[in-house]
Amino acid sequence: MGQWFLTNKGGIAAPMEASLSMEASLSYRLMKSGEESAVCALVTRVFNEFVAPDYSDEGAEEFLQYVEPNLLLERSQANHFVLVALLLEEIVGMIEVRDYGHISLLFVDKRFQRIGIGKELLSKSLEICFSHKPGLSQVSVNSSLYAVEVYRKLGFRQQGPRQTVKGICFDPMVLELSGP
Repeated sequence: MGQWFLTNKGGIAAPMEASLSMEASLSYRLMKSGEESAVCALVTRVFNEFVAPDYSDEGAEEFLQYVEPNLLLERSQANHFVLVALLLEEIVGMIEVRDYGHISLLFVDKRFQRIGIGKELLSKSLEICFSHKPGLSQVSVNSSLYAVEVYRKLGFRQQGPRQTVKGICFDPMVLELSGP
């Protein structure tokens, strides 16, 4: 098993075993007011590297307008919730869910992808969804081309043909649920 090199607030890199130490240091909770800028910075970084190359200029601009911090905060105070993953005190992942049934955003920092953070964010967000909608039978997402395989591995299936709206290309997908 490899080592992670994390930088603390003082800028000193220290090795950390990726197994138990990583899991013990990970926590999940709802986004707090004041964290929206850090959450949007994470989303923008990951989007620019992995998703934007598949988007037109119009689509990238439309997406980046959607992830403005003040809009994320407004949505989280209305009909959305945002769950964050933290490693120590750093936000390393996030999921935004609309109306307890549609994933609007799911992003994990490049350094921490493929270790289960996205899966855990989904799992914990489904618990919240079920607590508000006990009869919830499915969750939908409009997946970027980059994330289609990730969603498939999480149990989602294609729900219709690929679409492009305002320059944003996506595959509509759905996860069938059987209950909490």
